[in-house]
Amino acid sequence: MVIPVHDVNPVRRTPWVTYALIAVNVLVFLRTPGVASSLVGESGLADLCRLEAFTDRWAAVPRELIHDVTPRLVATGQTGVGPAGPGCLLAPPDYVKSPPLSVLTSMFLHGSWLHLLGNMLFLWIFGDNIEDRLGHLRYLLFYGVCGYAAAYGFALADAGSGTPLVGASGAIAGVLGAYLVLFPKARVWVLVPFLFFLPLRLPSWAVLGLWFVLQAVYSYGTGVSQAGSVAYLAHVIGFGTGILLARPLRRHTCPPPEPHGPQWGRQARPGGPWRW
Repeated sequence: MVIPVHDVNPVRRTPWVTYALIAVNVLVFLRTPGVASSLVGESGLADLCRLEAFTDRWAAVPRELIHDVTPRLVATGQTGVGPAGPGCLLAPPDYVKSPPLSVLTSMFLHGSWLHLLGNMLFLWIFGDNIEDRLGHLRYLLFYGVCGYAAAYGFALADAGSGTPLVGASGAIAGVLGAYLVLFPKARVWVLVPFLFFLPLRLPSWAVLGLWFVLQAVYSYGTGVSQAGSVAYLAHVIGFGTGILLARPLRRHTCPPPEPHGPQWGRQARPGGPWRW
């Protein structure tokens, strides 16, 4: 409904963790099998089999998370021909997969360029302020907790599913929930698609509130034809976790120290003292 492009909410310390998370997500995506062929629109069976093997190993699977079991047969990344025709070869895994650890690795996997860029846009806009408020280490821990809560919450709702769960959306949804609690009146520039993209500056509570409502509606499969392909419920759980964690943190975190020397770009502090 709206596309955020920038928030009017300066920071006073460099968000190194946010930068690092974005960089790792991009690097992992570029290392994902089939990315090169997807750029030119040519994904063959061999690419799909390599991607399936990669996903089987590193993605979180609800059935594995809840029952703490891994499949006896996984894709090897090789192709073959069976009674039903060409397909991906299956064999016992030659690695040991930890379902709890797969939640962490799945948070750096993405299914497409659009999936990656959408997540990184939200993390770029809203993550720096949460890191600024919480500090680097506490922010990284907060990000991970929200990601784990979203993954396991989604798995509990569909414990028998063998469909892999990939993406940083659950953790980033937690960042959005925290932003709503800590900076509800911060202004966010958005693009509204109305005949053409109309720029508007809206309060964050309106932007993030609308985003959450849409995720909640989509989690019930309403208003979207392919709701099953996106884990909207994980977004809802991650957002709620961020809100719950940020409320006590709001009382127990202090503003970051005053900057020294000239400040540039988003680190500048126009308009007087810092407001909370």
